[in-house]
Amino acid sequence: MNIFLREIKANTKSLILWSIGMFFMIISGMVKYSGFSASGQSMNEIMSQVPKSIRAVLGMGDFDLTKASGFYGMLYLYLLIMVTIHASMLGANIISKEERDKTTEFLMVKPVSRTGIITAKLLAALANVIILNIVTLALSISIVGQYSIGEEITGEILILMAGMFVLQLVFLFIGTGIAAASRNPHISASATTTVLLVSFILSAVIDMNSRLEGLKYLTPFKYFEAKNMMYGGGIDLVFILLSLAIIAILVGVTYVFYNKRDLNV
Repeated sequence: MNIFLREIKANTKSLILWSIGMFFMIISGMVKYSGFSASGQSMNEIMSQVPKSIRAVLGMGDFDLTKASGFYGMLYLYLLIMVTIHASMLGANIISKEERDKTTEFLMVKPVSRTGIITAKLLAALANVIILNIVTLALSISIVGQYSIGEEITGEILILMAGMFVLQLVFLFIGTGIAAASRNPHISASATTTVLLVSFILSAVIDMNSRLEGLKYLTPFKYFEAKNMMYGGGIDLVFILLSLAIIAILVGVTYVFYNKRDLNV
């Protein structure tokens, strides 16, 4: 339990900063929506003139940008990028920081097995991910609700946050898996970030070229797209099962490699 509380305390400042970042991202996005609405300009007409490749990279999709829910659907991609960066960096750092910072002795003198250490660390990381997701949910409902006049958005936001949470878990355990398997604690965070970046780029490339649709199973960013969850009947069970399988494998990798590795003191 001491290790769990220590990790929670160590990540409290970071969690607060990320939460503040989510607030400013959501509020600035909806202020832009309000500005476009007040100007009388048709966002849909403006965006239809933007090249498909640019729309794919910016996550515009086929949203009705005259509605607050549609604009939030476009904003969702940026929120997703933020929380997955947080999750992947958290996962990588929470595993490798003792070796990186030369504080391994702190763990080794504890009367706790390596399995107990990694479990405490994973639970602390999971708590951080859950808190950031709940903060994002609360901010989204409260802020977007102020701009969605006559439009019910709570249900759609709940579905989007559910998909976001699963994706947070996927990248959290990508981070822990890479950090546990890596022999160099200094490169685990950068390697995890590279995986995230490649996944995002592949997702954008698939959006630009429909012939690459079959590659969508290779990038988690295609599993829980706002346009599909909002207009396509919710979350696809296939992607839920695939995500759970990936998470289970990565959790196993984390435990196996962490228990076998030689920790640098």
